[in-house]
Amino acid sequence: MEMRAPVKSADRTVELLEALARAQRRLTLAELQTELGYPKSSLYMLLQTLLGRGWVEADPSGLAYGIGVRALLVGTSYLDRDPVVRAAATVLEHVRAETNETVHLARLDGTDMVYLASRESEHHLRFTSRVGRRQPAYATALGRAILATRPPYEVESLLPGTLVALTPYTITDRDALRDELDRARLNGYASEREQNVPGLGCFAVALPYGMPVTDALSVSIPLARLDETHQKHIVDTLFDAARRITDLLRTGAI
Repeated sequence: MEMRAPVKSADRTVELLEALARAQRRLTLAELQTELGYPKSSLYMLLQTLLGRGWVEADPSGLAYGIGVRALLVGTSYLDRDPVVRAAATVLEHVRAETNETVHLARLDGTDMVYLASRESEHHLRFTSRVGRRQPAYATALGRAILATRPPYEVESLLPGTLVALTPYTITDRDALRDELDRARLNGYASEREQNVPGLGCFAVALPYGMPVTDALSVSIPLARLDETHQKHIVDTLFDAARRITDLLRTGAI
């Protein structure tokens, strides 16, 4: 099938929405122009169009812009229709009940893992992560579980140019990361301690329902509550959960 050149206005619309979605606060017209490089007049007209459609919202002054409620509606629709999220729903509840720790389902998108679903531990001390959050694959057990399913030559294409440290314990050396992935391939699961969030450990398994593997399931636990017995129970529960979800997807029983 012949690839056609992208439509310029559509490209700009998507880039603008992605820039607003990445931002931790609302951005001014000048800040958006600096980031995107569009002509100010074109960017202003695009913002006004998206404001009118509800894809962008402005602050009370009308000078700073953020993502709008329409984006949430589209994102929710994606989750409602995704077969993996639907298949995993009851299994996530089971893992949370079995371990009483926070459970996540995430998907590889570029070099990042995107959280698709979470179930929180009932403990007062727990980790929470909102759906839609992005984290670099190399720094998460979820991402390493996925990377470990890929051949070494492909792993490099799924890593950013620089492995940035999220905590003092994040592995930023490529050789050390390869060793971690080898360990994950041998064990059948990936893990990390304080490499993504201080004081937190995480264990993850890939969901091998199709190729290439893109989804993984994890359990996060404060290190203060982690011992060998609990770790074994978590890993065994994750293995069982991965089999359940994979069976549901392969048989279409969802």
